[in-house]
Amino acid sequence: MNTLSDPYYRYHVFFCVNQRENGEPCCADKGAAALRDYAKARIKGLGLAGRGKVRINQAGCLDRCNQGPTIVIYPEGVWYSYRDQHDIDEIIHEHLQHGRPVERLRI
Repeated sequence: MNTLSDPYYRYHVFFCVNQRENGEPCCADKGAAALRDYAKARIKGLGLAGRGKVRINQAGCLDRCNQGPTIVIYPEGVWYSYRDQHDIDEIIHEHLQHGRPVERLRI
């Protein structure tokens, strides 16, 4: 049985992949789905996926598309904006592997 002291995932990462219409800013237009796929593959490749470790999920609109693309990491509730694979690698290495938020990418 799962308890509060034994979370199912150490980190739960939500990638906004929302597509807005009428030319409004959105994460989907900035490559969010491809970078979510990249993050998921990296986490699996590093052996960090699964119970007690890291879960990468896509989300609908996180309502911060004007700052996007965006992700939020729980349980801390840390929000990031990223541009490319380098940024995703830094978040994985610093935050998900070592527990240190990446200040330059926080929003």
